[in-house]
Amino acid sequence: MILEVNHLSVNYKELKAVDDISFNINEGEIFTIIGPNGAGKTSTIESIVGLNKKYEGDIIILGTKANNIPKSLYNEIGVQLQEASFPDKLKVDEVCKMFSKLYDNPVDYNILLKEFDLESKKNSYIRDLSGGQKQRLSIIIALLPDPKIIFLDELTTGLDPKSRRMIWNIILKEKKKNKTIVLSTHFMDEAEFLSDRIAILVEGKLQVVGTLEEIFEKYEMGEGKAPKLEDVFLKLVGYKMEDI
Repeated sequence: MILEVNHLSVNYKELKAVDDISFNINEGEIFTIIGPNGAGKTSTIESIVGLNKKYEGDIIILGTKANNIPKSLYNEIGVQLQEASFPDKLKVDEVCKMFSKLYDNPVDYNILLKEFDLESKKNSYIRDLSGGQKQRLSIIIALLPDPKIIFLDELTTGLDPKSRRMIWNIILKEKKKNKTIVLSTHFMDEAEFLSDRIAILVEGKLQVVGTLEEIFEKYEMGEGKAPKLEDVFLKLVGYKMEDI
C-alpha cells in the first residue's frame, strides 16, 4: 500500500470541503478522483502531499504521515497542481534548471521537453507560452524527480485533443515503470481510458470507489443501455434530463 487515507476531513471556516473520506491506493495503479467543482478533489490532494496540514484524520504516504513529510521524501513525490504558475520573465530552460536543483537525481529535463513536444520552446519566455504549453511544462516539473507517486490535478484542462492524447500516452508509459499515479479530472473519457480505479466525490463525500466494472455493477443504468461513467456521475450529482 503506497497511500492510505483514513477519515480525512478538511474544513474552511463554515465550509466542509472534505467530509470523512477513506481510501487506499496500491503501488503501480492509476487512481482517479472525479467530482464536480467544489467537490473536494484539490483539497484532498493538497492534504495528501503536505501542502495543507489543517485537516482531520490520518494520511500515510510512502510510509510517512502526510503532515510531517521530510524534505528528502519529495524526491519520491511528483506534484502538478491545478493553479501552478511560473515567473513570466523566466525561460522554459531556466524553470527546468531551477526545479531540477531541488532533487537528488532528477530526470534530464531535455528528454522530457522532447517527449512533451516543448523542445522548440526551450529558450522561450514563460509569458510567450500558450495555456496548453504551460500545462505541459507543469507536468514536466512533476516528473523531474523521477517520483514513485505522481499527483496530477486537472492535468489536461485547456489542452487540445492531440495534446490530451499525447499526455495520456505518457501517463501510461509512466505506469509501465510501476509508477503510482493519482489524477483528478472533470473529463469522464479521461477517467475511463486511464484509470485502474476511480473515486467519485460529491460535496466532499466519497460516493464510490472501484474499477469501472464495479461502479457499473453498483449503478445499473437500465436494461440494454451501454454503461457510461458520465451517466453514473450525473446520477450521483442529482442531475436529470428534465432539469434542462
